[in-house]
Amino acid sequence: MVNSFWDEAKQVLGVVAPTLGSAVGGPLGGLAANLLVGALGLDPTTPAPAVAAAIVGATPDQLLAIKSAEQQFTLALKQLDVSAETVAAGDRASARERETAVKDRTPAILAYGLTVGFFGLLTFLCFASVPTTSHDLLVAMTGVLGTAWISCVGYYFGTSAGSDRKTELLAQSTPPLLSPGA
Repeated sequence: MVNSFWDEAKQVLGVVAPTLGSAVGGPLGGLAANLLVGALGLDPTTPAPAVAAAIVGATPDQLLAIKSAEQQFTLALKQLDVSAETVAAGDRASARERETAVKDRTPAILAYGLTVGFFGLLTFLCFASVPTTSHDLLVAMTGVLGTAWISCVGYYFGTSAGSDRKTELLAQSTPPLLSPGA
């Protein structure tokens, strides 16, 4: 079996910059690749095999620069997460306002259908004998329905992301109740 030119490079990245290494080839691969190319001092038009070779043969200074790029990438991910949550919260709010204004029952019908489907499939998997050829498909479908059901519950009852952020901000702004010497 022929190994991909990225195999060795991903091993190096797995040690030096695991977050960047896992992002290469994923949806944020472009950002990860740009940071890696910059850290290695390569031209942005450098072909992928040459970038992989440069990662494998990186000098200690370049490895340090890759580690720094990893920190930049992690920071960018945190900023994207905050932005994504803000967008998602606004999206949920506008959907709720639309539902109230239009008196649309579709979201409620979908919510009931997801709930019945998800818990029905869970019950089926617990008590029925599933053929091995269908087992993986049903488990995957349970995961998809579970994710959809969680989103549905978040739509109707809110999510804990805002609550977690509020708790974090309160912890940072209030002094501890007991001082270390008490």
